[in-house]
Amino acid sequence: MAEIHQASAVLSASALLRGEKKTPTIDTRDCRHGRMTYFPHDHYIGGSLDTYGEYVEEECEFLLRGVPVGGFVVEVGANIGCHTIPLAKRVGPAGRVLAFEPQRVIFQMLCGNLAINGLWNVMAECAALGEGDGVTRVPVVDYSTAGNFGAVSLCPEQLSADNPYEFVTMRTLDSFGLSRCDLIKIDVEGMELEVLQGAQDTIMTHRPLLYVENDRPEKQRALVSYIRDLDYDPYWHIPMLYNPKNFRGHAENIFGNVASFNMACCPSEREVKTNLDRVEL
Repeated sequence: MAEIHQASAVLSASALLRGEKKTPTIDTRDCRHGRMTYFPHDHYIGGSLDTYGEYVEEECEFLLRGVPVGGFVVEVGANIGCHTIPLAKRVGPAGRVLAFEPQRVIFQMLCGNLAINGLWNVMAECAALGEGDGVTRVPVVDYSTAGNFGAVSLCPEQLSADNPYEFVTMRTLDSFGLSRCDLIKIDVEGMELEVLQGAQDTIMTHRPLLYVENDRPEKQRALVSYIRDLDYDPYWHIPMLYNPKNFRGHAENIFGNVASFNMACCPSEREVKTNLDRVEL
């Protein structure tokens, strides 16, 4: 079995701040789905873009197969846009992507990547999604320090004067009153259930496909139970981070046996033909 990446090895804000100092730097290079600006010292996302010119390409290809041209996609936890950009290109000018990223600096990089790729069909929000509207806190991260910037969690109980934070808006997806929704992708470092709870009306009205990270054993049962209560069938989708056919043709696997653990969830009223394993908990 592949090792779980990112969420099972969450770095706290203090751990990120104590990391090895590097010269503040960003790179901008052509990648598989467009030109990307990133932190090369970000262990997973930036490191993958730097070495391979892509990030979890198997996951990206899977998502693109489930999205129609002209469709509407919600991406919760967009980071710098590794999947946002190909999803926006897939839905095309007639479609829309609604992307959320609560880390201010990462959000600014997301907007830059959308701009340099000329993607005007993405509505980007510097906000967190949850089960209610309000305000939450995001750890302050030193992005000049080597770390895993995709593993920053909204964990207010862990924040203090020694672990500084910034305030960010919290919204429910339901509060946006979407008239269409074809896919909801959620990667929010342990807050997947709360996002779904705040999106229940949207899900029940539009019955989109759900692609939900599920790599925290202590939260798996409640998350799977809630998805089944929505009358969805969840299946495991576990793509490896390393793609032998990567964009840069780099043969070395720098990630080893590391994968991203997700659930592909389909409304039970739809006929599904898949070789994915059903989630059984």
